[in-house]
Parts: sequence; structure tokens; C-alpha cells
Amino acid sequence: MVPSEIMVQPSLDELGEPLREITFTVVDLETTGGAAGSDSITEIGAVKVRTGEVIGEFQTLVDPGRSIDPFVSVLTGITDSMVQTAPGISAVLPAFLEFARGSVLVAHNAPFDVGFLRTACAGLGTPWPRFAVVDTAVLARRVLTRDEVPNCKLATLAVFFHDARATVDVLHGLIDRVGNLGVQSLPELKAFTAQVTDAQRRKRHLADALPSRPGVYVFRDAQGQPLYVGTSRDLRARVRQYFVASETRTRMGEMIGLAERVDPIVCAHPLEAQVRELRLIAAYKPRYNRRSKFPERAMWLKLTAEAFPRLSIVHERRDDDATYLGPLRSRRQAEAIRDAIHDAVPLRQCTDRLSLRRIVRAACALAGIGRCPAPCEHPDDAPAYGDLVEVVRSAWTGDVRPLIDPLRERLARLSHEQRFEHAGVVRDRVATVVRACARMQRLDALTSIAELVAARPDGGGGWHLSVVRYGRLAAAAVAPRGTDPWPVVDARRATAEAVTPRPGPLRAALAEETECILRWLEEPGARLVDTSQPWAMPAFGAGGQRAFLGSDAARFAADPFADRRRLPMSHRPARSSVPTARPA
Repeated sequence: MVPSEIMVQPSLDELGEPLREITFTVVDLETTGGAAGSDSITEIGAVKVRTGEVIGEFQTLVDPGRSIDPFVSVLTGITDSMVQTAPGISAVLPAFLEFARGSVLVAHNAPFDVGFLRTACAGLGTPWPRFAVVDTAVLARRVLTRDEVPNCKLATLAVFFHDARATVDVLHGLIDRVGNLGVQSLPELKAFTAQVTDAQRRKRHLADALPSRPGVYVFRDAQGQPLYVGTSRDLRARVRQYFVASETRTRMGEMIGLAERVDPIVCAHPLEAQVRELRLIAAYKPRYNRRSKFPERAMWLKLTAEAFPRLSIVHERRDDDATYLGPLRSRRQAEAIRDAIHDAVPLRQCTDRLSLRRIVRAACALAGIGRCPAPCEHPDDAPAYGDLVEVVRSAWTGDVRPLIDPLRERLARLSHEQRFEHAGVVRDRVATVVRACARMQRLDALTSIAELVAARPDGGGGWHLSVVRYGRLAAAAVAPRGTDPWPVVDARRATAEAVTPRPGPLRAALAEETECILRWLEEPGARLVDTSQPWAMPAFGAGGQRAFLGSDAARFAADPFADRRRLPMSHRPARSSVPTARPA
């Protein structure tokens, strides 16, 4: 059965289409009973309407292939003799689907009618076209009050709207009502029929002055304090959804009740909007935002700068001689990586301050089982211990193989011994290490570049341009179709934010911002226009260990240097029309 709400097919072509331009097919079925799985259709009647006029009708009896219960015949007026010569559903259904193609289905109590139609499609092996569906029963319950109609049965509504063709006139009457409430398109109609409080609808005017441009919106209370920060490709359309859509999140309903204004921040393109959203959430920490509020809570795994370095979990990266892996999302992740590294490399796990010149104390139990080289008892073995430390340091910044090879060998041995539960633990530990190293290496590769200029098609013949400095979005612009993009690039570079880098891998921006930029750069169509230095990844880095990257494999495997144009390199378009890399 289909839920009793409007189901909208995910076609971008219909987004925002005015209701007056939509073709509706009003359908009404008669059946042998109320269960779509066991009963059959006996009649299909449909009327196609557009701009208030009937443009087509479809009506036929259907042979259900079984006798009709006398009680049902009394209710529907259809008897066995009437359907004896009627075509079967296998002949009727394709004709109906062709009649309704490209329209929005309308029915009173739509789950009943659509449920039978979908079941019939499934029985014939015919794919359901995924029509958008309007349920006039649900719409009536949202629009009409008990003072106007005692109930929302079709017969009652037909009288109220001066019945001519019951459901058709009911539909037009209801559309007139919602039009007076500002509902003009199919997505808005879908949103309107959802459960929304009167308080939410009363604040719909807060979206009226917003532009239909990409950007960031900030809900503020009466004192001007930010309540919620969001982003959208169309600010006005997105904010309006808060006042007409069914918002199941309780905190959003509370937020809208407190909101007194919405401040828009128009951005050049969606990447700039996403970046500004992250920065505002981190700065304001709005009470109704949940993600990205506390980037300072990231954890780091530190390889200390001591005579005999060890692993330590810390809350911040300092400008010292230590080596850091991160940022990590939680302490649990940091502990999992630390434990996996200890499984592969027997670094010391104690917190003692060890000396290169004297024995500090007797070795612990870990030394006795081969899990520690006991530098506390053998300070003269510093070079050998240094080799172990270099394996870890190199894995974080370059070649990850020496670190994970021991774990992979252990994984193979456990699998061969059919100790699959233990093998699963080792596999997860390898994956945790590889993903953390791959993430840091990707961040470090981009943030090492002093300036990078990139472009992506805007879908209309123009270009979205971004200037990135040390992994931070320093400027954004759009070169419209027919505009030479190079002057736009030069102007944005000249006025871009000046960025002073910090020690890596996060030299100038939050990790989420740099990762957002990386995703933008790695999507099809992105082109490098110019870079101050090569964008390079370690030859044997963690990004090459696709078997342990899981769902991230495709993203890490993306080649940011690949020229995705169909034309060969020797036939690049002229500089005046397409931004290409300038010669050194």
C-alpha cells in the first residue's frame, strides 16, 4: 500500500512547476474487495485535466477473472454479466498507463486506488511509472474545517464544491483554497499536505524577501542570536519549506517557534555556501545545529618527541617536534588506531621518561611477551628503536606498507586457521589505520599548496571558480556564459583572502572545510586552472590501499589531475572561452 501522502517522483524537471501548468489524471477504481493483494479491479475511470479543462477521458470495465460477490455488486453496481465480455487487466492496464503518462495522479483516498494499480503492475511484470500522487482526502483535511464540512468523504466534498465530476471539481476547489495560502507548485502542495502547525505557517512571510540564489541562511531569535544555520542552492525555496513542510524533528519545530527573522548570505556558488555554513556553525554554535559545532573537540594521535618516542592521545596539535596523526573524530577512533599500531609495531606503551644513558627500571610484562623492546633496560638499542618509530612516522606521511604488512600477514594467518572472529578484529584495525592515514595524507596534499585555482561548469555554459589557499577557500566567483573567465580569475586572486599557514596538516582551515573542497575538486567536470606547486600524493600512501578503504575507495581513487574533457589535449578550446592552466 502507498502511504497517505503525496509521493513525488524524483524528477528535477518538475521542481517548482506551477500547479496551473500541471496535467492531472483523476482516477477512480471499482474492485471486487478492499485488499489489493487478493481482490481485483472491475472498472477504471479517469479524467485528464489541465488548467481547469478536461482534455481526455478513460473508462472501461475490467474482467476480474472471478465472480463478484453480490454484496460488492450492490455497492459498485457492477455485476458478473457486465464484465463477462470486458477486457482483462493485462489489456486495460497498459492503455491506462499510456493515458496517464506524464501527469500527476489524483484520487480520493489515493492509497486504495494506487495500491491496486501498483499490485496489478507487479502481477504483469510491468514497472510502476512512479507517478506523483495527490490524495484529495488528505488535502481536504488540511484545508477545510469542521464548520465547512462534517467529514471529508467524497460525496460530502462533491456537494460542498457543487459536484459536476466529483473528484475533478473537488481537486479544483481545493487547489483554489491552497492557492490563496501561497501554495503554487507541486512540491509546495506536497509540503502543505503534511502535518504543520499554524504557528509555522504564520511565519511563512520570513522567506518572502529571500533571494532565489545559492547561499547560507541564518535563523535568529528576537535578540538576534543565531538559532540555526543552513545552506541551499535556492535560499527562498529552502527556507519556505520550514513553514509548509512536515518537519518531524522536534527541535526544528521549537526553532521555528523562536525565530523572528532569517538572514541570507548570498554566495557565488554551492561550494562557497557549504564552506560559509561550516564556518558560521563553528563560530556561532547555534543551539539547533548538531553537526560541525565543535571542531575543537577533534583528537590527535601524537608520536612524542623523546629519546624513545611513544604514542599519546591529545586534544590539540602543537608546534613542536612531535609527529601527529589526525584530526580524528573521537577518542574511541584514536584508541583503535593506537591499538592497531601497537599490534603491528612494538613501541613502548609506558609513560616513563626514559634516558639514553642509564637504565630507568626493570622491563614490564609487555617486554616479556615480545610486545615491547624494553628501552628502559636497553637504552643502547636506541637505533633499533628509532627504526620502529620511523615505520610509524613514514606510514602517517608517506609509505603505509611497512606498518600494515605485519597486520595483513596476521590477518591471512588467522583466516587460514579459520579463526574468523579474530581475523575480523584485525581486518577492522587495519582499515581504521588505513583510513586515518589516507584522510590525513589527502588533507596534507591540498593544504601544502599555497594557492590553487579551480573551475567547474555551472550547468549553463559558465564556470564556478574557486581560489584555495593552504586548503582554505579564499575566494569564489562565477564567470557567466559568454564571459572570458581569465579576467574574473585574476580579479578574484587579487582580492582573495590573505592566508597565513600554520603547521600541517590543517594549515588554514577546519578539516571539514578542506574535505568539502576536496570533494568539489574530485567530482567530474572539475579542472585545475593554476597551482603554485604540484598537487601530489605519496606514491605508496594509504590512498592506494583500496581494499581497506571500503565505501571511500572511489573517492580516494579519484585522479584530480585527469583531464576529463572529450577533446584531446592538442585541441583545447581557446583561452577566451575555457580556463586552462597557464604555462609556467
